[in-house]
Amino acid sequence: MALQLPKPIATYFTADKADPQTFAQCFAEDAIVKDEGHTYTGLAAIKRWRTEAQTKYIYTSEPFAATEKDGKTIITSRVTGNFPGSPIDLRYFFTLEDNKIASLEIIV
Repeated sequence: MALQLPKPIATYFTADKADPQTFAQCFAEDAIVKDEGHTYTGLAAIKRWRTEAQTKYIYTSEPFAATEKDGKTIITSRVTGNFPGSPIDLRYFFTLEDNKIASLEIIV
């Protein structure tokens, strides 16, 4: 059974391999992303983060679990690619506002 994800989160996972502009459309203007010990604030920084990740790694991400806790949507996804420790299950903590991603934290 496929996961039923909120639209901005579904867009995040389907647009992950798209160009940075398409990918950024699911984020709020002042969104914050935390990944690999770094914080990226605003669309320009989020686009750079995504471009750098696409340049550095070749990977696929397959969400397989979703829960809600403390106002966050938590998605667990199997990420497989050319990075140390692959494959790995990552947890994505999304906060949504006005049908956009306001914050995202990615944790092992």
